[in-house]
Amino acid sequence: RLGILVVRHLKRLERVILGYLEVSDGPEEEARLGILETLQCTIEHAWPRMPCRLPVLLKALLRLIWDVHTDPGPTPEPVRAALLQRATQCLILLDHCSRGQVKVLLEGVYSSCEENRVRECLRKVQEST
Repeated sequence: RLGILVVRHLKRLERVILGYLEVSDGPEEEARLGILETLQCTIEHAWPRMPCRLPVLLKALLRLIWDVHTDPGPTPEPVRAALLQRATQCLILLDHCSRGQVKVLLEGVYSSCEENRVRECLRKVQEST
C-alpha cells in the first residue's frame, strides 16, 4: 500500500522480514508465505534500494529454501512448493534489481549443491531473464 514510500521504513521492515523468514509457523506456513509476498512487493516498489540489502536478503532466502527442503516436519507438499516458488521469485526480483549480481553469487552454490529441489530453485534464478 505504501508504494515507493516503503523506502522510509526499509530498515525496520527488513528486520521484520528476516525474523519471519527464520521461524516456521506451523504446517500451513501462513506467516512465511505472507512475508514472502511482502518481500516481493517491497522489492518491486523499492528496487533502487535493494542492491545494498542483497547480502542479507540473499542469505535469508537461501537459508529458507534449504530449511523448507530439509525440514521433515508436517508441512504439506503444496505449502512447501509455494514457499520454494515464492522464495525463488524473490531471488529473481533481487537479481533483476541488482543487475545480475545474484546469478554471479549463486554460481558457486549451484555447482556445489547436490539436492535436486534446491538446485531446481537455483536453476530458475540462473535461467531468468
